[in-house]
Amino acid sequence: MGSNTHGITIDGEQINITNIDKILWPELTIKKYDYLKYLSVVAPFMLPFLKDRLLTVIRFPNGVNQESFYQKNCPDYAPPFVDTKQIDNINYIVCSKLATLFWLGNQAAIEFHIPYQTVYSNNPYEIVLDLDPPSQNEFSLAIEAALILNETFEHLKLDSFVKTSGNKGLQIYIPLNGHFTYEETRIFTSFIAKYLETKYPEAFTTERLKRKRQNRLYIDFLQHGEGKTIIAPYSLRGNHEALMATPLHWSEVTNKLHPSQFSMTEVIARLQSGTNPFKDFFDIENKEAFKKVLETIKQASY
Repeated sequence: MGSNTHGITIDGEQINITNIDKILWPELTIKKYDYLKYLSVVAPFMLPFLKDRLLTVIRFPNGVNQESFYQKNCPDYAPPFVDTKQIDNINYIVCSKLATLFWLGNQAAIEFHIPYQTVYSNNPYEIVLDLDPPSQNEFSLAIEAALILNETFEHLKLDSFVKTSGNKGLQIYIPLNGHFTYEETRIFTSFIAKYLETKYPEAFTTERLKRKRQNRLYIDFLQHGEGKTIIAPYSLRGNHEALMATPLHWSEVTNKLHPSQFSMTEVIARLQSGTNPFKDFFDIENKEAFKKVLETIKQASY
């Protein structure tokens, strides 16, 4: 092994870690070593969301300022412990364990994007509404929309969770545990998006074309569907600030909130202090409440 290659053992699997001094975030002088250290802290929180899901990663082999590429297919050189699942012509990685996460980290996989269903189901395990302002400068629009939706979902007796996108917006999660189909969730997401757009036309839009949005927040309900993906909770982003898609407590969603508060170093401190807003995520089903809401929407449509 070269002097810049280190063998580590995780869960009985041998992983060769290479080029640990390579700088991945030049502005912050974050090296691959720092990134892998981050993954070791975040793994217990992140892996439950990656478990049993077909993974798409964005790799930045020479750092976030250089060329990146999406990777869906597991490369031929992947070690045997990396689990995969063949769907159509794509041999997806399924990252359910720490050794796989570390191996991907060594490949400079920085963004982890996951579908809404597991490999064992055709139904989504959560709804995610993506609140996408024109830029970070209009982040207040995402806060406004999130607070309106939180109040709406509380009224509908639906438990919801919120996270930053790690970029410029917020994403709201409603856990469903696979009890409903994509057709049923689409009825709900399109209704909610149209409700916001109709009630607050100056602030929110479902217009897909950016040039027609006129500085309004885009409610991306179409991103929730079969074959679509979302940035995983706790994934970093390939932006200059090394921001994380950060789970939040609803009490944190105030006018003081801004995505720039959640860079890699801040998030490590946050996790180590025990802040875990998505702790109960997998215990929530929303089954009866969502069923009731769905029936109400269907009745109103006739």
